[in-house]
Amino acid sequence: MAKELKELTPRHVDYSQWYQDLVIKADLAESAAVRGCMVIKPYGYAIWERMQRQLDDMFKETGHYNAYFPLFIPKSFLSKEADHVEGFAKECAVVTHYRLKTSPDGGVVVDPEAKLEEELIVRPTSETIIWNTYRGWIQSYRDLPILCNQWANVVRWEMRTRLFLRTAEFLWQEGHTAHATREEAEEEAIRMVHVYEDFARNYMAVPVHVGVKSANERFAGAVETYTIEALMQDGKALQSGTSHFLGQNFAKAFDVLFTNKEGQQEYVWASSWGVSTRLMGALIMSHSDDNGLVLPPKLAPHQVVIIPIYKSLEQRDEITRHVEPLIAELKKRGVRVRYDDADNKKPGWKFSEYELKGVPIRLAVGGRDLENGTVEVARRDTLTKETRSFDGISDYLVELLDEIQQNIYQKALDYRAAHTIEVDTYEEFKEKIEEGGFILAHWDGTPETEEKIKAETKATIRCIPLAGDKTPGKCMVTGKPSAQRVLFARAY
Repeated sequence: MAKELKELTPRHVDYSQWYQDLVIKADLAESAAVRGCMVIKPYGYAIWERMQRQLDDMFKETGHYNAYFPLFIPKSFLSKEADHVEGFAKECAVVTHYRLKTSPDGGVVVDPEAKLEEELIVRPTSETIIWNTYRGWIQSYRDLPILCNQWANVVRWEMRTRLFLRTAEFLWQEGHTAHATREEAEEEAIRMVHVYEDFARNYMAVPVHVGVKSANERFAGAVETYTIEALMQDGKALQSGTSHFLGQNFAKAFDVLFTNKEGQQEYVWASSWGVSTRLMGALIMSHSDDNGLVLPPKLAPHQVVIIPIYKSLEQRDEITRHVEPLIAELKKRGVRVRYDDADNKKPGWKFSEYELKGVPIRLAVGGRDLENGTVEVARRDTLTKETRSFDGISDYLVELLDEIQQNIYQKALDYRAAHTIEVDTYEEFKEKIEEGGFILAHWDGTPETEEKIKAETKATIRCIPLAGDKTPGKCMVTGKPSAQRVLFARAY
């Protein structure tokens, strides 16, 4: 049974299949009966809940409040912002009728008499419905800023789907803020991309580049899009969160004006920002190995699992009494601990299962440990084991969780550093992009050159980094002046 649990396609054989195997075998998610949709299973959802709870706290610390807006958006709303509708038109699911009726063969059919006067779009993103709502909320500068976020599901009709990374329906949060000045809206967009950066690095243990998107990669309807970009273990980039300065585009589209302090009418300034269950894919692909998940302790549903090894029920009860004070102490210190004394699975099966599911620390306590006052401690990140004294084990485990969190981050950071290079010629670029990883190269700033690179190499500009080397140079393709190196990669 233990072997069956760990039968994953090795990463070096087929990375895509390894990912699919791991999502399924670790009980994170599975494909649904609805094409392109997924069922997030309890263990997968528990990880998402940890992410959601932390992000929600971070949003509230920056002054944001949660609200909820309708799932259905009148088609006419999407027509009001031309760039926005063009960006989402091919991905929209459309509701045309509101009733079914029984068919002669006993099934059900759409009632042709129940056609909607105006079709409804199943929410692909909420800018339009929210800005139509804000028109009723905003009259004066005193009503600003509005700092709203919503946790919701959205639908984008993807044809090629992968669990967590790209599905027709997915979960996310979307912040939508309204401001009196351009400066405030721009500051908000930049502030929130750094909140995402903080979360990725310090909770997901994923190093990210923070930067601005090129015009070609910008969110539909935005003036500027900021992004965090992560590098996965197969050398591909994953856009992991975006924040958009929307200017006055949506305020103008929905006629959202306010009276400023001088008594004049002007359009409101806006931002929007979001991350989704795609972060689950980033978490899996950044850290996991051929044995299963590797979870950073801060997001692991169970940080410590304790497994008794016993020859009789009496011995199991003795071990239970021995570890109960430790369990209580760990819980008191905020550690998420599980005691697995179920007698329907052998210890070896449990070891394999918790390794597959990425539990950071596993403790094993047997009869000999009771005699010797010891406990076996196994780390998931390094796959190492050691025997420790039971005395003081609580302090050791709390420190070890912090060490594991940092070690996982450092490993990902080292991988990124080893797979990031600078190139100066297009010939070298075309050679090195085949090896995967991030490439820093000069670009002349034109959409034409960007499209040429994408068509010929399948690489895209992931971002123009906000930090790092700002030394100007010459475009690797055209030789024209370049303000700074930009970050290229092939991406999901």
